[in-house]
Amino acid sequence: MNRTPEEALKYLTAGIAKVHSEKELLEKLKEDRPLRVKLGVDPTAPDIHLGHSVAIEKLRQFQELGHTAVLLIGDFTATVGDPTGRSATRPPITRDEVLANAETYTTQAFKILDPEKTEIVYNGDWFRKMTYEQVLVLNARVTMQQMLQREDFRNRIDKAQEVRLHEIQYPIMQGWDSVEIKADVELGGTDQLFNMLVGRDFQKAEGQAPQVVMTMPLLEGLDGVKKMSKSYGNYVGVNEAPNDMFGKLMSVSDELMVRYYQLLLGEELDANMHPMEAKKQLAARITARFHDEAAGKAARDDWETRFSKKDLAAADLPEIAIADLPAELNTIKIAAFAFENAFQLKKSNGELRKQFITPGAVQLNGEKLLDANAAVSPAAGDILRMSKKHSVRFI
Repeated sequence: MNRTPEEALKYLTAGIAKVHSEKELLEKLKEDRPLRVKLGVDPTAPDIHLGHSVAIEKLRQFQELGHTAVLLIGDFTATVGDPTGRSATRPPITRDEVLANAETYTTQAFKILDPEKTEIVYNGDWFRKMTYEQVLVLNARVTMQQMLQREDFRNRIDKAQEVRLHEIQYPIMQGWDSVEIKADVELGGTDQLFNMLVGRDFQKAEGQAPQVVMTMPLLEGLDGVKKMSKSYGNYVGVNEAPNDMFGKLMSVSDELMVRYYQLLLGEELDANMHPMEAKKQLAARITARFHDEAAGKAARDDWETRFSKKDLAAADLPEIAIADLPAELNTIKIAAFAFENAFQLKKSNGELRKQFITPGAVQLNGEKLLDANAAVSPAAGDILRMSKKHSVRFI
């Protein structure tokens, strides 16, 4: 894409939390050469979610403008564990586990990035060759006072919690990565700012031009409050089934949808578009990105069949065999069974009564089941609806 340096700067800094600094980035863009743009990832788990994809999307934008995307796999640093945001030392992970995770991680990242234009590097290639003397020389470039500026370290010390010496090495290693790959720009979350600034200092000491540091905001999860995380249950995994991905995205608020457009699609939401249509397009486009266009369209069609047209009989629903049902069922028991067996969700009796049965959400073939203790005997082909997002068909 042909853009002036000023146009490219505006495009690349959209949605960014902090740039250190825009002036430096503009100067680099004016050099009219492919910049080396670094994104480091520690594959401590095999799957990524949309929160992880925010920085990958920004890397794609650089790639789109002709710059070199450098995806750095922390096969060495992952075995140490990034202490950022941690209240305790991370449990160790083996290199074999890291490499296995890296394979699935990069496969998922390539649903956003162009693999032909992406440079994959592993920081174990240089750290495993370092002598102890070289490590000491590198350590001598930073002070303990600098390390203790990190809020997470300081908080743990104030609370008499352990900070292991190998954890203090992490910002040093991340900083040295930038020297090794001669990064012009480094992308990372707002919680990575300290580590990335260490990289600038190391590059200056090595006679390199310091990298521009660009921090990405942390993406809120589906609840719109906490950051997207598997531990919070508010995430959308990039490997989820198309219908599940689409359905989850349709649950976000209108306010959060605006932010998802900017951080996940890299564009502003059209203010003239109806919010419901905008949300359907967001869900379909993200589903298509991680699957394909046909899957995005099919997921939208299925959602509309379920909810817009309310035609559950034609929808693709999870199925439960009548033979698998426990004996002497009532409303509360069958709803609990369906939630757990079709969606792996455990609901207490109190939660089922208050949130699903009393409001009339639980329905058998469209008839509300308002009595929690009433006997229920479904037949093959019957549809049990527990909520707007959860329905099953009996076979």
